[in-house]
Amino acid sequence: MIATSILAGSLLLALGCGAEPSATVTAADPSRPVSQATSVPGGPSEPAGHSVAPRSEPTSGAPKPTKPEGHTDNPRKVRWLKAKPSKDGRSLRITWWSGVEPCNVLDRVTVRETSKRVTVTLWEGPSSKAQNVACIEIAIQKVTTVKLKKPLGARKVVDGSR
Repeated sequence: MIATSILAGSLLLALGCGAEPSATVTAADPSRPVSQATSVPGGPSEPAGHSVAPRSEPTSGAPKPTKPEGHTDNPRKVRWLKAKPSKDGRSLRITWWSGVEPCNVLDRVTVRETSKRVTVTLWEGPSSKAQNVACIEIAIQKVTTVKLKKPLGARKVVDGSR
């Protein structure tokens, strides 16, 4: 009797929550736009017709300006993409790929200057202020500006995370 009730309940749950197999497509299907995708390989599935929540990150393609916050748990070195010197050479604009906050927060930037090179290291980690949060796994570009003790001149800029 109990087994029959469990089986019937499971069947009703499966019928109520499932989508038709023909309604599931993948983002890799070139015949369908990504906005119509209901299943991503290796990711969660959604029934057809559901929409994705709007993004709160900048969508203009411009990197998100970021300042070091200094309150992360277990910060790690992060590779950056490019370092663009200011016109006067007294600062560098560092651009890198990151995740969303509070799961990916810029903790600090260390700069080591010698006569031949400038080594810039970015440190990121999850915010120690946020507890029990879930972050979407999406890559966004971030940018931060660091000041140099001396103008860059002919010195080489090196990524300290490598």
